[in-house]
Amino acid sequence: MTIEDVFTLIKGDMDKVNSLIQTSLYSEVVLINQISQYIINSGGKRLRPILVLLSANAFASQKAALKANDSAHDITLAAVIEFIHTATLLHDDVVDESELRRGKDTANELFGNAASVLVGDFLYSRAFEMMVGVGSMKVMEILSHSTNTIAEGEVLQLLNCNDASTTEARYLEVIHFKTAKLFESACQLGAVIMEQDDAIEQAMANYGMHLGTAFQLIDDVLDYSASSEEMGKNVGDDLAEGKPTLPLIYAMAHGSATEATLIREAIEQGGLDEIEAITQTIETTGALDYTREIARKEADLAIEQLQTIPDSQYKEAMISLANFSVDRSY
Repeated sequence: MTIEDVFTLIKGDMDKVNSLIQTSLYSEVVLINQISQYIINSGGKRLRPILVLLSANAFASQKAALKANDSAHDITLAAVIEFIHTATLLHDDVVDESELRRGKDTANELFGNAASVLVGDFLYSRAFEMMVGVGSMKVMEILSHSTNTIAEGEVLQLLNCNDASTTEARYLEVIHFKTAKLFESACQLGAVIMEQDDAIEQAMANYGMHLGTAFQLIDDVLDYSASSEEMGKNVGDDLAEGKPTLPLIYAMAHGSATEATLIREAIEQGGLDEIEAITQTIETTGALDYTREIARKEADLAIEQLQTIPDSQYKEAMISLANFSVDRSY
């Protein structure tokens, strides 16, 4: 199954999600409407809401009556997940002073930092308003814990910025908190609203965690191997912000003393003055291949978690997403 097949499979549900997103974005405050619409409609793969839908539908044959009665819950939670993700993007771009995302100017570049932060807060609060309507304390528990963990991940990443002594373990911890947690919650929610047992629920959560980790690791690879047009952001942005991602950490450990010093100074000072030399070191040390290898292991672990769920086209779609996460070029 190709990634296009995955999108086609859940197109009907995603149309409902997108419609709900548009109606739920409305505010009588004009600036909120402008920024919310701009960031929500600026592209993106919508992977996190897709995961909610795939997870819920994977159990629809077992819970057909429940799915019929509570069919709106997966649509609502898919929109909620997208709002939470979008809020984190708004805040991220302010913290990172980013100018480009998904090939377009960031919201903070167009509207300013203050407006971007406040609209991010609006999206968070609107997401919690919507999740209350699901009427599940378990759902509230998962999503409140997830947003708290993501915030911790943001702070951990801030502590690692310009710190060239950051280890692989510390960096993976940031990924698990900042990126993988929302993937994990999206997959877990599908199992929860379809009333699966604890073992299945945990398997789906684990699938999402490993998938999100693989996805972020490949983002790290693409930061040094893809074009700006493919990535939708400036190549080398992570280095410019002093972020010690896995390719940099590996290249420092396996390059010459001169190469390690060059990367260390770039991380500590930020900037792209030595980007060509650093990119060359990343390539010659095999740092990109190593990062891809770790991502592939994470994707394989994600697929292993699906062994306990029933066979269906939705399960096949989740396997395809795991493979896509490491094979993609954008």
